[in-house]
Amino acid sequence: MKKVILVLAALALLCLAPAALAKETISVYNWGDYIDEDVIGQFEEETGIDVIYETFETNEDMYAKIAMGGSSYDVIFPSDYMIERMVQENLLQKINWENIPNVENIDPRFTHESYDPDFEYSVPYTWGTMGILYNTENVDEMPTSWQTLMDPAYTMDMLMLNSPRDTLAIALVMCGHDLNSVDPADLADAKALLIEQKPMVLAYVVDEVKDKMIGGEASVALVWSGDATYCMSENEALDYVVPEEGSNIFYDSICIPANAKNVSGAEKFIDFLCRADIAAKNYEYVGYAIPNTAAIELLGAEEYNASPVNNPPQEVLDKCQVFKYLGDDTKLYDQIWTEIISEF
Repeated sequence: MKKVILVLAALALLCLAPAALAKETISVYNWGDYIDEDVIGQFEEETGIDVIYETFETNEDMYAKIAMGGSSYDVIFPSDYMIERMVQENLLQKINWENIPNVENIDPRFTHESYDPDFEYSVPYTWGTMGILYNTENVDEMPTSWQTLMDPAYTMDMLMLNSPRDTLAIALVMCGHDLNSVDPADLADAKALLIEQKPMVLAYVVDEVKDKMIGGEASVALVWSGDATYCMSENEALDYVVPEEGSNIFYDSICIPANAKNVSGAEKFIDFLCRADIAAKNYEYVGYAIPNTAAIELLGAEEYNASPVNNPPQEVLDKCQVFKYLGDDTKLYDQIWTEIISEF
């Protein structure tokens, strides 16, 4: 009987061993090329937590996957208007700031924004503008207007963003409308303009814009400022401008989904990303402006602030708007975009 008991006890220990030895993990869902991979490795080494990492191309792709409920992530990186939407739909949970002490490194001017007015659901990660990246060897003068994107001279020499909210916003601005407009007449104007533009467009892209512009495959492109910074560092012929009509200023943040399985691990990861040395390392890789004052000091505030791409003049920022969540009118945007792309 003693032998039987010993055997049963040994079997029980063997069954428990895998669970005891299982490593803690967190699941992270981020934009492509939006974190230094060494940062992930450093976090894993310092904490013993394994990171399961996946990427998305647009806010809409990310939202659809989470809203469907089939996937569970512990940390996500949505933009302003998408944060607003996900809060309204109870897809995000409030953050316990006691577990994110490095949040003190975040510049207060980037908190309490319109999409998270009480600063409860999001930790600022990066920010930037949308503008035109152009090759100075092929473009005679610096583009000052969005109408550059309608110039036949750049037929099949132009790249546009494969993102309905961004591209339709710029089309609205080009038509003289508000970039958050939900007026069907305004959106019809924007749709007509983009359909007129289509024969000039080489491709609708997202992350691919970087390799294509660096490689000289196109002369002008609609891009986000951080991608412009990276491209300019790889090809000295490239430059970036926010056109005089104004543009979008965006804020990407770090959030914890409502159905996160490892909130404690998520908090550790977010706090790690807010650490000055880590935020500085990420900036050097990603290229987008950061709201982390401690990291900027490490990088050298004078040099960091000298970049007109990441730190545009106030008169430029005054002409920029943050995207708002459009509610049910989002479906109208999606419908129009599908009609545009289906004909491409």
